[in-house]
Amino acid sequence: MQTYSVTTPVGRRPMTLALMKRQLETAEIKAGKTVDKWKVFRDACEARMILGIQDRTLAVLDALLTFYPDNELSEKRGLVVFPSNTQLSARAHGIAGTTLRRHLAALVDAGLIIRKDSPNGKRYARRDGSGDLEQAFGFSLAPMLARADEFAHMAQQIAAERKRFRLTKETLSICRRDVRKLISAAMEEGAAGNWGAIEGHFVALLARIPRAPTTNDLLPILEEMQMLRDEIVNLLEMQIKLEKNDTNGVHYERHIQNSNTDSIIELEPRFEKEHGAKSNPDIRPASEPIKAFPLGMVLQACPDIIDYGPGGVVGSWRDLMSAAVVVRSMLGVSPTAYQDACEAMGPENAAVAVACILERAGHINSAGGYLRHLTGKARRREFSLGPMLMALMRAHGAGAKRVS
Repeated sequence: MQTYSVTTPVGRRPMTLALMKRQLETAEIKAGKTVDKWKVFRDACEARMILGIQDRTLAVLDALLTFYPDNELSEKRGLVVFPSNTQLSARAHGIAGTTLRRHLAALVDAGLIIRKDSPNGKRYARRDGSGDLEQAFGFSLAPMLARADEFAHMAQQIAAERKRFRLTKETLSICRRDVRKLISAAMEEGAAGNWGAIEGHFVALLARIPRAPTTNDLLPILEEMQMLRDEIVNLLEMQIKLEKNDTNGVHYERHIQNSNTDSIIELEPRFEKEHGAKSNPDIRPASEPIKAFPLGMVLQACPDIIDYGPGGVVGSWRDLMSAAVVVRSMLGVSPTAYQDACEAMGPENAAVAVACILERAGHINSAGGYLRHLTGKARRREFSLGPMLMALMRAHGAGAKRVS
């Protein structure tokens, strides 16, 4: 047992097991090990947040290191410095005595130095007949030599975290700019959608950014901001596609022009195929779209969707599709799942499907999974919106919400 490597403090300062542990660690320094004292000092400065020390404490450590005669810390040259408080205070830019003692204690607690007290607590050195240092009492720099690799690793961690924070902050700034300018463009150019609510969500996200944020503070906000940007881009992209289709004369509303009919059979998407009106019943053209239903009927069956329309009103199919995008996000349906539904059913029918899912949200565990299920049936030509709408209308009864 190397009991000689453990010393206790003089006076009223207590001995602790943590202090004993530090002293034992310094006794295990590899023979011949040397380090640049200023390199270790810079690593300690970089890792000050992990070590829990202040800038003034590091200033005292800097002053202590100036009393070590060589740049290389080495056991062969001794590791104890023994300046008086007056000398140390002068090199620490005139720091007061009580403040000096407090920062010295902080260096000991952080495991950067160890006290090696003399019997009377004074700091001094004893030399042999040839003038060589025989024994010294003061502050041992052995922990800096023993923990040099640990401090270097801490410094690398801090540098990596600083880089991660900078990249996260830059990404959030760009995403924030994108969202702000996209919302402004949509509102200025009169794009369909509840842009007031979207802007409110954006402002709420900005309010959650702390004055002095950390990476962990910014990451969830960045994720939500990116999702909001994706929602806005998806909404505007769908409108651009619809406008392009309108320009080319390909308008899906040709399937819903006969809004005066009261025949439920004529509203069923599979009626013509089932009765063999125009083609062989065994042939199912993949490009044949599912027919949409009168808007009035949809809103009578699914009145909850109206609250999510522009200004709380759904007066057209474009309004319904805008409301569906908002509801889709609220229900947790991914943009990909909704896009697949639009491609398989057509934009109007996909919006109607979302309205039906909203109406029965309390009975559906996964809105996204259910929509994907309906999309798969639509691709196989096995899907009909009629029964869903009729069931909802029956559930609401004759007193269903009236839509003008």
